[in-house]
Amino acid sequence: QVQLVESGGGLVQAGGSLRLSCAASGRTLNNYHMGWFRQAPGKEREFVAAISRSGGSTDYVDSVKGRFTISRDNAENTVYLQMNSVKPEDTFAYYCAAKSTGAGAGRNPHLYNYWGQGTQVTVSS
Repeated sequence: QVQLVESGGGLVQAGGSLRLSCAASGRTLNNYHMGWFRQAPGKEREFVAAISRSGGSTDYVDSVKGRFTISRDNAENTVYLQMNSVKPEDTFAYYCAAKSTGAGAGRNPHLYNYWGQGTQVTVSS
């Protein structure tokens, strides 16, 4: 089993940057595809970005392409989400997740096995 802890959220002005981190313990992350998701209160959790086990393949929702970058450091057992040029509509709780099966990371949150507790990102206009 793997435990995930997100950090790096906070309040940022529109146009600014944040870097979210997801630190893992319990198992080495190189066994897992990793994803970032976000959720507003009362809404479904939505896909943001994903990265394959090796880091060789990434995927992004269209609304963050060119602004967010997902990366991983398997030696440090950590996954990152660099958020640049943030917008008020990026205001969500952000969650990292680990997926142990399948050929790739994927966008379906129901296929992810482990989740962190989330970190709030609030973008002011």
